[in-house]
Amino acid sequence: MSLNREMVQQGQWLFRYRSYLPLVLLLGGLAVSYVEPNRWQGFSLDMLALVVGLAGLAIRMHVVGHAPKNTSGRNTAEGQVADQLNTTGWYSLVRHPLYVGNFLMWLSPALMVGQPWFIGCFALVFALYYERIMMAEEAYLTGKFGAVYLQWAGKTPAFFPKWTGYVPTGVAVSWKKILRKEKNGLFALALVNYLLEQWQMGWKDGSWFVHPWTFWGYSTVVGLGVYLVLKFLKYQTRWLADDRG
Repeated sequence: MSLNREMVQQGQWLFRYRSYLPLVLLLGGLAVSYVEPNRWQGFSLDMLALVVGLAGLAIRMHVVGHAPKNTSGRNTAEGQVADQLNTTGWYSLVRHPLYVGNFLMWLSPALMVGQPWFIGCFALVFALYYERIMMAEEAYLTGKFGAVYLQWAGKTPAFFPKWTGYVPTGVAVSWKKILRKEKNGLFALALVNYLLEQWQMGWKDGSWFVHPWTFWGYSTVVGLGVYLVLKFLKYQTRWLADDRG
């Protein structure tokens, strides 16, 4: 088997389990924090982590909110799904904007660990993990869209966005789709950062909830409330239903 084909197959497997990467990040962060103290603690670090995380979430929301049905989605059970090729909006700047958003969202808890070398390790693991997923997606899109895809890919960077040549989507934003698809993001971001913070503040030494009501503590409560409300609306009402998938 060629190396390229092997990496594509690895990417297809990793695609199904990409949602577990934040858990690996959390466990790694807890382990590092147990051994080494946070070198960057403070309100400034909280704000930096918040801004970086929300920037990633905002990118994801924009991409998902303007995407046609069966594109740019969490198609874990179905594998790769693309009824049409996205080339506008964020896709006019970068080929994998959702993964740019993912990187920024999970860079946030990596920052909370407060160790420069851990941030570097996180970036390396993320690159190796998502490189294979991107290769699998691009192999699928090349097979489905052929020359059209190759022409677009030839002028659009894979991960680091260009900042010229933006093409508006021409598709109205679907807030219902954003709320339905991205309801986990804010809560997960706040919860992971809160767990890291509390671990560093005393949990690792057996001092439980010495300072529970921190910035991330309140953020987690708010995030949980929003998540539960949206979960109820999604499964018990039709308020978040639309025809955009």
